[in-house]
Amino acid sequence: MATKIFVNLPVKDLNQSVEFFTKLGFSFNAQFTDETATSMIVSDDIFVMLLTHEKFKTFTPKEICDATKSTEVLVCLSSQSREEVDEMVRKAVTAGGTTYNEPQDHGFMYGHGFGDLDGHIWEIIYMEPSAINQG
Repeated sequence: MATKIFVNLPVKDLNQSVEFFTKLGFSFNAQFTDETATSMIVSDDIFVMLLTHEKFKTFTPKEICDATKSTEVLVCLSSQSREEVDEMVRKAVTAGGTTYNEPQDHGFMYGHGFGDLDGHIWEIIYMEPSAINQG
């Protein structure tokens, strides 16, 4: 069985966050969804648990970082093409997110990103297959 990753992110308004990420094309697992949390499906092995602040606090003794002022984590997802990178960022901005920089073109790798409704940074990258398969 492949290793799966479950990224846990605190959100101020769960319903607004679900609406935002739905507009970006993500779906959710109803089995792990209630009024305090939802499991956003990124791929067969990647899930993002969006948790209300109250629910998130039950998992950590530390204070929740205000992602609009500080960065605790950068979430980076791969894309199938440069166009897909740009489309995801466009959808995010249209849905109420923000951008924090210009697209970055390094030849073999192209990326851009957005901030979600809570200020979490999501980087979206496309890497040329020849760059990935070397090693």
